[in-house]
Amino acid sequence: MAVAMASAASYAVYFTTNTNTNKYRFPIFQPKNHSWPAAFVSSQPIILEEKSVRLSSSIMGIIPRATPSATAVESDDTDTVPTPKVIIDQDTDPDATVVEITFGDRLGALMDTMNALKNLGLNVAKANVYLDSSGKHNKFAITKADTGRKVEDPELLEAIRLTIINNLLEYHPESSSQLAMGATFGVKPPKEKVDVDIATHIRVDDDGPNRSLLFVETADRPGLLVDLVKIITDVNITVESGEFDTEGLLAKAKFHVSYKGKAISRPLQQVLANSLRYFLRRPTTEEASF
Repeated sequence: MAVAMASAASYAVYFTTNTNTNKYRFPIFQPKNHSWPAAFVSSQPIILEEKSVRLSSSIMGIIPRATPSATAVESDDTDTVPTPKVIIDQDTDPDATVVEITFGDRLGALMDTMNALKNLGLNVAKANVYLDSSGKHNKFAITKADTGRKVEDPELLEAIRLTIINNLLEYHPESSSQLAMGATFGVKPPKEKVDVDIATHIRVDDDGPNRSLLFVETADRPGLLVDLVKIITDVNITVESGEFDTEGLLAKAKFHVSYKGKAISRPLQQVLANSLRYFLRRPTTEEASF
């Protein structure tokens, strides 16, 4: 799971939205009467809107797609298709966003994926590759090309995630049946659809006196990372750092969160959990509601 995680020392990464540019802002994500201040911390209490804000599947239209080349790996339907995993890790490296991609032993050098990420205005460097029982793990270190710093904008982090998934679907069409996005953008939808009510699990644990640890597991969909951060900050809780995993049809997130610099109290933990369950389980909001 991956988004922006701080080290156990004094370093902390805050999610920020660049209000001066719309380059990475998904055009359909424009909720009424809502703005995100720096660090996603609301200065005034915000009443939760009646309808959930969700990004429509058309978000994939703005994600750069690599042109198929001779390096594309052919699918082999005779083998058992492994579960694709995409991890966005903001904790391991204080200076870079670390991305890890696993799809059994089927992935090559991923040059097309690296080029697609560079089209988002990113510097992408191959970190390392290692093998274990789950397959070949490809790791990249990513920074913003204009600043040289790690990615902190949740919308750009989501664009990174969807770009990687899009390239998996492009170059490894057999992954389509193993990914939630395969139902809309792949050649073969998953055999079973995940019931969001059953799949959604939320837990808040203590993580010292100054912050709490929030775990969220739910059915994956485009825009989920952005939605989670918005829901959390709508109840005036600060997202200090986090981690976001895509594992097949599911998404698993882990966030370090706080309220006014302190760990979240039990009553506020319940408010947060209830808010997440409410919005994650609601159907997609109609475009007219924005």
